[in-house]
Amino acid sequence: MMMQPSVPKLLAIDDSELIHRLLRLRLQNERIEMHSATSSLEGLRMASELKPDVILLDVDMPQMDGFELISRLKANPETQDIAVIFVSAANDPGNRVRGLDLGAVDFISKPFDIVELKARLRSALRVQHLIAILAQKAQIDGLSGLWNRTYFDQRLTAELSEAVRYGRPLTVVLADIDHFKDTNDRYGHLFGDVVIERFSTILGGGRVSDIPCRYGGEEFAIILPNTTMVEAVDVTDRYRQQLESATWPEQPSATITASFGVSDLSVCDHPPTTKLLCAAADQALYSAKQAGRNRVKAAERTTVSR
Repeated sequence: MMMQPSVPKLLAIDDSELIHRLLRLRLQNERIEMHSATSSLEGLRMASELKPDVILLDVDMPQMDGFELISRLKANPETQDIAVIFVSAANDPGNRVRGLDLGAVDFISKPFDIVELKARLRSALRVQHLIAILAQKAQIDGLSGLWNRTYFDQRLTAELSEAVRYGRPLTVVLADIDHFKDTNDRYGHLFGDVVIERFSTILGGGRVSDIPCRYGGEEFAIILPNTTMVEAVDVTDRYRQQLESATWPEQPSATITASFGVSDLSVCDHPPTTKLLCAAADQALYSAKQAGRNRVKAAERTTVSR
């Protein structure tokens, strides 16, 4: 689940085509994906779409200068964490202070020395990488090793937006380990932790595209992008069977099962929301428990209000 290495993205926002040609020439051997914008508005749009790791931003831009542009970047949750390095032909200490106060991570004077520019870019990218690692670790559940509830909420919002935008199916599964309190009471909490770890391993060993998360306690959630209800029920039942057939060397007499509720966009009112999607899965999970547990139930059309 750890972060996969990727080529960092650099977005240069400068109204000079000469600067863009120079950057492409001088940075062509760097491990970096180069993008260019020649106006502030184009730069704002590309920053939102590309989510670059670093932006090289010229202070002296027509229509909207670099100070206003960085203010807009930092006010937008989608772009506020992008590292911005100011570039200016005016070596004015006041501009440096103002840029740093607005959230820039560095300031380079034109004409810039390419060796210095590369060093400052690498430094900014290292910091961004460390920040990303820390942010990711904060979204991983310590016991299960799966994504936590915070990540689930954020990721489901993003996946729902993509599914609606492109007309793709999206399914959510909620799972609950059956009689977990009784298991803890009978075998002890240490064995309960073993059960959570083993079930997490089963869920994490599924399809690469699926996103298993620990929802809380003995509850789990799985986001299945581009997956229909029928496909999700089939995938989920394989998880159910794996847990039911698991052996427990720590407690050979134990039999552990789980119940599952599955919902997709078809059961939600239009426009669908994450609340409706999860509420439908929760209702299906409740039905699975009422029907005897250790089973998968598909949701019916929900009437849960927004």
